[in-house]
Amino acid sequence: MPLPHPVRRAAVLLVATALLAGCGGGASPTEGSAKGGSAGRSVSLDNCGRKVRVDGPPKRAVSLNQGTTEIMLSLGLADRMVGTATWTDPVLKGLEKADSTVERLADNGPSFEKVLATEPDFVAASFASTLGKGGVATRGQFDELGVPTYLSPSDCTGKDNGGDGDGSRTKPVTMDVVYGEVRDLARIFGVEERGERLVDGLKARVKKATAGIDAHDVTMLYWFANSESPYMAGCCGAPGAVTRALGAKNVFDDTHEEWPQINWETVADRNPDVLVIGDLTRKSETAETAAKKIEFLSENPVTKNMDAVRHKRYVLLSGQSMNPTIRTVEAVEKVAAALRSHGLDK
Repeated sequence: MPLPHPVRRAAVLLVATALLAGCGGGASPTEGSAKGGSAGRSVSLDNCGRKVRVDGPPKRAVSLNQGTTEIMLSLGLADRMVGTATWTDPVLKGLEKADSTVERLADNGPSFEKVLATEPDFVAASFASTLGKGGVATRGQFDELGVPTYLSPSDCTGKDNGGDGDGSRTKPVTMDVVYGEVRDLARIFGVEERGERLVDGLKARVKKATAGIDAHDVTMLYWFANSESPYMAGCCGAPGAVTRALGAKNVFDDTHEEWPQINWETVADRNPDVLVIGDLTRKSETAETAAKKIEFLSENPVTKNMDAVRHKRYVLLSGQSMNPTIRTVEAVEKVAAALRSHGLDK
């Protein structure tokens, strides 16, 4: 819960003073970074309708969502990070050691003051809701303190984040947008070669996973969380990118909402061949784990006779792989492997 305005203002002023003092001579954080290293190298880019300028590679970065965190860790930037937040799953395999060296500010959204206390010189987030009203803080609030921010393009390109839900897509998200995010962050931190290697590796994995698959007759459903009023994937988010890569069809590709809540009678009527379900470790909704979801599906009188349930055609995915992140490649691999194991790849 946000602090009352007088308390917040006092905390911000206190941390802002520390930021200015740390840079010396009254310089702003960005001016201090430019003087402190990288020979004045600055990067400017357009990001979700804003011009972002970073004066020198960040040395005290904060990532407010797991998606941006895992990109930064994959780029070998743990030593330039001072905080992470908002986790739905264990960190990507292979990044455990790097992750352990960075302070976790909160499992969910941290307070603005908690973030500012790290004296950040750069802040990144995966979702507009994180860097917006009701989130950690708005981008404008960070701008006022001279701290540049970056928002994942996958959450603004072709997407309307208005309303009370998770937004809706005016056009399908693609993996190219995710690859662009990797390149943006690599450029900001001055590690472009690492960025290209990471993108090349991700592309190679998608190509290998989808080789020889023709699933045009296969229908799929993606269930993220909640058993009472379940969140199912619409046409055009990360699950859509996975489905298109495999040539299959999402039974709810007639809705552009990111994660519409759909009743079980409608789900049973669509009767998908395969159920792709989130296996989450957080505890904010009902039926977060895959085990709970499968238990519900097999016992609920509305769903237990669905083809996918009777034949146990399940694919278990992390929450992160069901969002547009580098983990979406993991989703392509796992769904492709499941289609092959069930003989649905031809």
